[in-house]
Amino acid sequence: MAVFELIVCIIAAVVLSSFLSRFIPKVSTPLVQIVLGVIVTYLPFFPDTSLDPELFMVLFIAPLLYLEAHEIDKSALLKTLKLSLSLAIGLAIVTMVAVGFILHAVWPSITLAAALALGAALGPTDAVAVSSLGREASLTQRQRSLLKGESLFNDASGIVGFQFALAAAFTGTFAVGEAAGEFVVSFIGGTIFGLIVGTLANWVFETVRSLGWETTTTRILMELFLPFLLYLGAEEFHVSGILAVVAAGLFTRFDRTGVGPNVARTNIVSASVWGVLSFSLNGAVFILLGMQLPWAMQASWSDPFISNNMLIGVILLVTGVVIALRFVWVAAMLRIARDINTGQRRKMTPERWRSAAVMTFGGPKGTITLSLMFTIPYYLASGVPFPMRDELLFIASGVIVLTLLLANFLLPLLAPNRGKDPAAAMVPITIDVLRATVEELTGRITPENRRAVLVVIDLYTKRISRLKQRIGESDPHGLEQLQIEALHWEKEFVRDRLADIKAHPDADEATQELNVEACERMLDQIMNTLRHTATDPTAGHAVSQIRGRGRMLQRRLNNLAKRTISKIRRTTPLVSEDQIFARTREIQVEAIHHVIDRLVDEMGLDTYNTEHCSALLLDYRRAEASLQARPNMSGSAAAIAQIEEVKKESYGIELSVIQDMFEAGDINRAQMRSLRRNIYVMQVDADSGI
Repeated sequence: MAVFELIVCIIAAVVLSSFLSRFIPKVSTPLVQIVLGVIVTYLPFFPDTSLDPELFMVLFIAPLLYLEAHEIDKSALLKTLKLSLSLAIGLAIVTMVAVGFILHAVWPSITLAAALALGAALGPTDAVAVSSLGREASLTQRQRSLLKGESLFNDASGIVGFQFALAAAFTGTFAVGEAAGEFVVSFIGGTIFGLIVGTLANWVFETVRSLGWETTTTRILMELFLPFLLYLGAEEFHVSGILAVVAAGLFTRFDRTGVGPNVARTNIVSASVWGVLSFSLNGAVFILLGMQLPWAMQASWSDPFISNNMLIGVILLVTGVVIALRFVWVAAMLRIARDINTGQRRKMTPERWRSAAVMTFGGPKGTITLSLMFTIPYYLASGVPFPMRDELLFIASGVIVLTLLLANFLLPLLAPNRGKDPAAAMVPITIDVLRATVEELTGRITPENRRAVLVVIDLYTKRISRLKQRIGESDPHGLEQLQIEALHWEKEFVRDRLADIKAHPDADEATQELNVEACERMLDQIMNTLRHTATDPTAGHAVSQIRGRGRMLQRRLNNLAKRTISKIRRTTPLVSEDQIFARTREIQVEAIHHVIDRLVDEMGLDTYNTEHCSALLLDYRRAEASLQARPNMSGSAAAIAQIEEVKKESYGIELSVIQDMFEAGDINRAQMRSLRRNIYVMQVDADSGI
């Protein structure tokens, strides 16, 4: 039960971090998650438990590496393969050796094997952490490809090196020749195992789909099951499970061919599930890092035999060694690498030195490093506690936090995002498409589909409002002016109705008095609202207020006189208050219908903002619903079905608007594809019921 409570706390913190990151975009999501992990630890209901290190490796490392290998751009990876392998293997080995020997020399209590294990764990970088940094930093496509390729390959090399160093620390013996032989067997064997399983997986996926046996559920479950099968199967054959996962991830295709709603639905759900899983696993690791920090800090900080200054100094020293080695290595690779076009080596210019700095701080430590440190056993083979385990974990955590902080705050300075965000650049175009769709829907309103179309128009209005908020173009003043104008439309309608009643009096005196009284009360309400919402302080406003209040007072005095005379004569009034109230509601509904019609007409013109008209339509429809009786359940079901049909029709309108904009030259082909892709997703959702 304690493990279940721990998982619930982690998931809740990950969900909360996704919301908080929207409000602080300049702070990377991993940093937010680390802070949340620290906070969760101090909550009274937080369970006191820990995860098995081996379970942690299988649960987090296998699916994350598999997804990272599968989604990497293969063509971009090939272009930067030499540099990526240089960083992933060469720099990882140098970092492992340098950190190991320096740490052991500075702090002899840490054995050389344990220090080498820490150095190996600090080799892998976390490209996911960089991609989740604020939008202030701008990396080139080559830099992103290089960082992702390095992160993919150095995960494997770092983990293999860590496992051998940890084995030496665990057993206390380390034979170089035997270790080298085991390394080669593990490396080659894991790669071959991954390629074989990846080939079989491709065949299984294609065969199941071609035979028509595939369903969305079975396909997603097979994809999710594959990385765990790869890791556990490779470990059973005593080869590297990490390399098996990476090799299979690079080779597995996840067949996405075929035509039909089922294929489309499966592909969309697959991408969504893997996206959620990736964010959740990465977030869980950083939440666990935050949870582990207080415990590791307390255990080491309160130890009287360990100097706190030594702890802080070692963290700064190890971080400095890692960053310095990385900067020197990247600069050397840039100097040695030949130009693709000329084949000549290029000199280091200030721009290239800046690029080396970007690549240095663009490789912070994160998920893999922490996951590896969690796998350190609590006891050695002899049964004694693993020496300095808390301190090693504390040092690794400190280095992770420092490198993340440096990446978060130095990358925007080294690579400022001077260009426009592509996603933000698409917002105005999307708004134009949605506005055109709303205008087209307005022209298709009939008495039969009126309510359904207005509901769909309201949905489009909300989408436009959300998009405008993203780019800071909301206009509350314009909506306020339209609301005041709508009140004037109500006033004109009621005035015309009152004039018509007085010009054509009813034969029944009671009905005549009822209609007049209801209209006058409606006018009093509208005029009183207008007096409170008027914002124009120009001349005549005060006089208008005085006149309005005088007319309202005069009508109330007349009504009071009528009722007083009726009581004196011991007679009942022609109409009761209940009748007046009911008739007032009827006229109010008629006035609302009149305003709704005016708003629908205005949506086809350029006088007022389209989304303002739609938003006000929603307000008046809500007022109408509160004044009228609720529809029955069968009517509601029919209305929902009609709304869904209108939504499907609106998607077709959007596609035609996009095509017209492309043919007119308002958008390019890439923008057209991006806009269409979103609509296709909504169409599949509507047709298949995702």
